[in-house]
This record gives sequence, C-alpha cells and structure tokens, in this order.
Amino acid sequence: MTCLSCEIEILQAKNVEFKSHGSLFVRYYLSTGNSKRIQLNSREISAKANLFWNESFSLECSGTEDSINNLKQQTVVFELRWRSTNAILGRIGGSQLLGRAEVPWKTVVESPKLEMERWVTMIPKKGSVPDDVKPPAVQIAMRVRVPAMAEMEVKKKRNGRLKRWDECGCCKDSGCRCEDYDIFVLVAALEAL
Repeated sequence: MTCLSCEIEILQAKNVEFKSHGSLFVRYYLSTGNSKRIQLNSREISAKANLFWNESFSLECSGTEDSINNLKQQTVVFELRWRSTNAILGRIGGSQLLGRAEVPWKTVVESPKLEMERWVTMIPKKGSVPDDVKPPAVQIAMRVRVPAMAEMEVKKKRNGRLKRWDECGCCKDSGCRCEDYDIFVLVAALEAL
C-alpha cells in the first residue's frame, strides 16, 4: 500500500473584467473513479477586491500501485465563476461560468518534486478570446506528497500502539481499499463541510 496526500491550492486570479457588482469563486471537480466526480467551491470574494483566495484543499488516501496509476489518468477541472450580488438582497441566483481549464494529475505526479504551480488560462464557454483581450487566468498549485516513514513512526509512538490499518490513517477500521477512490469522496465531503 502507498499513502498519498493530494493538495490543491487556489491562489489568485487575473485579467477578469466585470460589468456589475458581484463575487468571484473557483469551482473545481475531482474525479472519484467509476465516472463520478465531486464538486468543491472556493470561498466567494468581492469582484472589486484584490482577487486573492490563497485557499488550499487536501485529500489523503492510500492505495495500490494500480490505484495510483489510475490517479495519473485523472484531471482536475477548474471553473472561474461569477455571481451577481445586491447590497440589499445579497446573492442573486446561480453563478455564471467565466472560463474553464483542466489540469491532469499526471503533470504533477511526473514532475521532479511531485508539485507544480502555474497560471491556468480559463477558456471561456464561447471557446475563444479576441486577440486584443487577455483571457482570465487562475494561479493554482497542486502537490502529491508521500509521508515519510519517520513521521509515521513518530505517530505510532505518540499514539502508544501499533495500528492494524495503513499507517496514514485514511481508512481506520475497514482496511485500505482505494481502487475507485472512495476515500477521496469521503474526505472531500467531510472537508467541504
């Protein structure tokens, strides 16, 4: 079994133009296997403020080499979204898609330090941007961490007992089986609360 921590950070946005009052947020989708995905939203920030989120999300999982290889085939879909707001009524209705981008986990897993940080260009739903306009972009960071054996030994000593389940602790009593990313769903759902 291999234990992994997959981290996603939403840092900031640029080249975003607005016609009225509202708020911005980033919606992202994580594949959970079996053609399913979960949806997460960053916090909403005022479109008039600096466009900084500096927000992170972390998933911990353990799995076989096959499940790790399956992760490399998945992508994270990022959407930059805008929601109209009114001083009296607050949020009004649904959100509007400003642009969308996909980042494969493979680029992270195959990078030298298992991490990447970059600006992703948000492709508008119309599919193209005029030559004289810069498309919106969101700066993101993605990391995959493999906990050090030394850290796990310290945790075992701190807890005063040996654990029967995988040392990273992602699947407590049931044993670790992440072939279809069930743990990703569980941890993401709890993190979203």
